[in-house]
Amino acid sequence: MDLPAVVAVDPFDLPEWLAVTEVTWRATSSVLGSHLVAGELSGGGEVLVCDLLAADLAYPRPVLDSEWRHRAHQQWTHGQVLPVEYDGRLTLAVPGTEFTADRVLESLSRLARSLGVPPTRFVAAIRL
Repeated sequence: MDLPAVVAVDPFDLPEWLAVTEVTWRATSSVLGSHLVAGELSGGGEVLVCDLLAADLAYPRPVLDSEWRHRAHQQWTHGQVLPVEYDGRLTLAVPGTEFTADRVLESLSRLARSLGVPPTRFVAAIRL
């Protein structure tokens, strides 16, 4: 069983506008009960695809191998989130098997902190 390609992403390699302007993350798919939420970050006229992935989903097939799940949990334990390229898209790998509104907000807050900006600079538009 082949898993999607996963590549580590350094938050400091993300576009600079994420750290200098107000950023809105907008879900383009439903959040509640989903393990993969499609979304995008926008600000200052720029747009960047940014999905959310519940790293622990294992059935009917795992979404990440054990090493990537371990890294997602490690980052979360340290108050951060694991940004990766997942199947060719910027994705935040988050511990758990599905998303709630609270988990989405916490994930974005951790992304803001990893970029060195206050979480209050981020706005979330969640699709129920």
